Parts: sequence; C-alpha cells; structure tokens
Amino acid sequence: MNYPVIVDVTLREGIADPEGATIERALPALGFTGVTHVRAGKSFRLDIDASDESAALEKATALAERLLSNPVIENAAARIEMSS
Repeated sequence: MNYPVIVDVTLREGIADPEGATIERALPALGFTGVTHVRAGKSFRLDIDASDESAALEKATALAERLLSNPVIENAAARIEMSS
C-alpha cells in the first residue's frame, strides 16, 4: 500500500538558527507583533510503499536520519499525512 508521509526537519535546541532569527526580527515591520521563538526548518513530502503505516514510518525515519537531515544538529520527525 502507498502511504503519504511528511518528514519535518528542525534544528536541535541550542543550535543557532540565524534564518529563524532574521524572520523574527522582520515580523514587526510587517505588522505581526507578539510572535516569538521563530525556528526555521524543512518539510519533505513523500509517498512510501509499505505493508502498513508502521512500516512506512519506519522507512521514512531511516531515510530522514540517513539522507534528509544531519542528526548531529537536526531532529527529524516522520508522520503519516492525514487526508482532508
């Protein structure tokens, strides 16, 4: 069966996030106040052929750790995309 999966990659806590900081500084000039702790990241959408959801998530997690992220400085989380 084919499962739509989303993998979110974010910097680990304590790792400087200059992109997030730049976005946070720009927000007031654009009229967005009260927004803090902005962190930037990456999101990947994949279709994974697997026997069940658990196997799809296991495959996506392995893929994220080996290719889509740098496990030294980033966290990767895989989830099944819920259809709307």
